[in-house]
Amino acid sequence: MEVALSAIASDLINRLTSFLMKKYMESTSIDDKMKRLKELLLRVHIVVEEADRRCITNPMMLMQLKMLAESMYRGYYMLDTIKYKSPKDEEVRKLCTMSVSLKRSRTIFDTPGSPADDNELEIVLNNLEAAISNINEFVVLLVGCEHVCRRPYDTYLYTDNFMFGRHAEKQQIINILLQNPCQQGGPLVLPIIGGCRVGKKTLVSHVCGDERIRSYFRSILYINGDNMWGMEHTKFKRERTLIVGEFFTDIDEDDWVKFYCTVSQMTDRGSKVIIISRIGKLARFGTVKTVRLNSLSQEEYSYLFKMLAFGSIDEKDHPKMAMVANDLAVVLGGSLITANVVADLLRRNHDFQLWNSVLQRFKEMVKSNLSKYGEHPKDIIEKEHPIDITRFGSSYRTRLHLMPPRVERDDSPNRKKPSLLFRDLIAGCAAIPDGDFELVTWESRIPPHTKYVQSAVAFVNGKNGCTTSTRKRRSNA
Repeated sequence: MEVALSAIASDLINRLTSFLMKKYMESTSIDDKMKRLKELLLRVHIVVEEADRRCITNPMMLMQLKMLAESMYRGYYMLDTIKYKSPKDEEVRKLCTMSVSLKRSRTIFDTPGSPADDNELEIVLNNLEAAISNINEFVVLLVGCEHVCRRPYDTYLYTDNFMFGRHAEKQQIINILLQNPCQQGGPLVLPIIGGCRVGKKTLVSHVCGDERIRSYFRSILYINGDNMWGMEHTKFKRERTLIVGEFFTDIDEDDWVKFYCTVSQMTDRGSKVIIISRIGKLARFGTVKTVRLNSLSQEEYSYLFKMLAFGSIDEKDHPKMAMVANDLAVVLGGSLITANVVADLLRRNHDFQLWNSVLQRFKEMVKSNLSKYGEHPKDIIEKEHPIDITRFGSSYRTRLHLMPPRVERDDSPNRKKPSLLFRDLIAGCAAIPDGDFELVTWESRIPPHTKYVQSAVAFVNGKNGCTTSTRKRRSNA
């Protein structure tokens, strides 16, 4: 009887607390809520940052860390949306509603102080309050986790020389790769499946660079899945090996069995295989649960883009540029390559006129592709189709078409076509050659040190004297 009464009393207290909290939120001004949001974000950010320095092996803790990070980025997004509201938000909102890609992201474009802002702010606050209320056990367990060895010169030499987020996924992969070999002795196979250019190879590269992985495996072998038969003729020591294979097409069952048997015979006990691909069917070859990578949420993408664009300066000192950065983060559509290119350009010149000019060029380019093809340029590129970038040219009489990016290395053969840097094109300071040319989109300064190059063609007055290949290029997984 006493137990039942105690349970009823506890339930009544919880309901009363929720009711009072709701009434408090309704009676609190938006400025007070913003202040409370900043306080909660500070607390959550401390925990997330500390967790990033720890070696977490508990899968439930990794799941909670991911939820904490998502709540944090959503909170920062809400904070910036209200703080840096620009008069052009309605125009950006209309532009984004036309794009199927951007409809998937949650964006807020209402008048500051409007009911929609207030309701959304309440939801964000409630989520953060709930996250913090369950954080005590997480922090206690986190203290018992070992610190991860860091190499400061690797992480902080350049503003963009790091892997944003993905800590939970990285730690999950490391935990799987460090598992003791099973009794059968066959190599463990881990599929990592994700969409187009979401950072699969970058994530794996960071995993392979981890000291624990390098200590566990005597060697790491990278192969192209389409040429995996060459392994039969490869000579190397029989030792514990990590094989990383990138697959662009599906594999026949018999071919996989042959490949797996070859790996088993040529490597020592405890060896493992990573499958990197955007093809979901390849997950059937995994011996452990597949790690799936999705695109960054709009909140995460906005946080990353502004961090890259502002670099070492504080965005609070440049509210106008912060408004532009907010709009650009929406207009870019979630492309990581474009975010790095544009942020690099903006970080080199903290001038509002330049930033606003870049925003206008991208808005016009996105509008043009939505009008012609009914899709955002990011979605068109992911389908291996060319996009129209005429709006980046100095004269609209010269039509510019851009093919999807391909990966090149430093040892790639020199091409005879003229080349331009993409950042010079979008800044409007490059002379566009007639006919075909190469556009160096982005050069990564972190492993695997890839260079993204895109073929482009200029059509003067609707005619072009050169011939450009329309064959679809195999893109980076």
